Amino acid sequence: MKIAVLFGGTSAERDVSIASGAEVVKALREAGHEVVAVDTATGVLNPAEEQRLLTAGVKPVPPEQQELDMLRSGDITALVRAPQMANVDVIFLALHGGHGEGGTIQALLELIGIPYTGSGPLASMIAMDKDIAKRLFREAGVATPEWLMAPATAREVEEVIGFPVVVKPSKQGSSVGLTVVRRPEDLEAAIELASRYDDEVMIERFIPGRELTVPILGDQTLPVGEIIPRHEIFDYECKYQPGMAEEIFPAEIPEERAHAVQELALRVHTALKLRNFSRIDFRMDETGGLWCLEANTLPGMTANSLVPKSARAAGMSFPELCERICLIALEEHRQRRRG
Repeated sequence: MKIAVLFGGTSAERDVSIASGAEVVKALREAGHEVVAVDTATGVLNPAEEQRLLTAGVKPVPPEQQELDMLRSGDITALVRAPQMANVDVIFLALHGGHGEGGTIQALLELIGIPYTGSGPLASMIAMDKDIAKRLFREAGVATPEWLMAPATAREVEEVIGFPVVVKPSKQGSSVGLTVVRRPEDLEAAIELASRYDDEVMIERFIPGRELTVPILGDQTLPVGEIIPRHEIFDYECKYQPGMAEEIFPAEIPEERAHAVQELALRVHTALKLRNFSRIDFRMDETGGLWCLEANTLPGMTANSLVPKSARAAGMSFPELCERICLIALEEHRQRRRG
């Protein structure tokens, strides 16, 4: 197959996306496919640009907003019509956050008619908006921590949710701009930090317990994983810096709990109309209760990412996983055209 891998972009998760793109490009070439590497902020990369950009790695903190603003000139419609993109069979979206994960690029690709990996425009928009997604979790009978949307006073938070709470941008991933707030006097600063990354801020009850994640490939769940971060939460640094978290696949939990969380993950995947592949994140409290935190429509695909580790636990190599994602996307595209 001829596959274009789109990554980079201009969201706060740009560095993570580049790291994902680097791994996917390498894996698909190892699997024998012709691969075009595309940074949606700067265009199709030549070999020298690939070497420079795709070996940079992920820094401990997200890129500065000023740096991202300087890149906001890409035109995705022009990119997909570049000569190097001729006869591309499928586009692998290794984008995270912003337009790449929020449905905008998916809508444009639908109009152009090129098959692509991940969920469609509506599902991508819904999953990216944590407020709307959590409402659908509840409608599907999946427990999720109580929440409020800012603005909210410390008194309102205390009365409705109670401290501690997690304050985070409503439409952002990788725990960018996220803070655990234990004292009412720290709430305002946490909201201000989160608002740097999104105009909507969520205030969510903090659930102490174990961090579980369930990748989904096609319509099947992969092994459940447990994340044990070095910090109190699985934050940006713990997610992308080596040695900052222990990730166990399969999770060392009772079999009935593993089956229960997989069933809930599939329910979320269906309720949000997700397709191709996704990752659904949970907290398991001390009583064994399962609380859905969020759904990821384009999960990370870096060397430290969770979906590749889960696939490996199921006996699937990383090149096989990337190829399988592409083949599922092609089949789903054919089915939509027939429908």
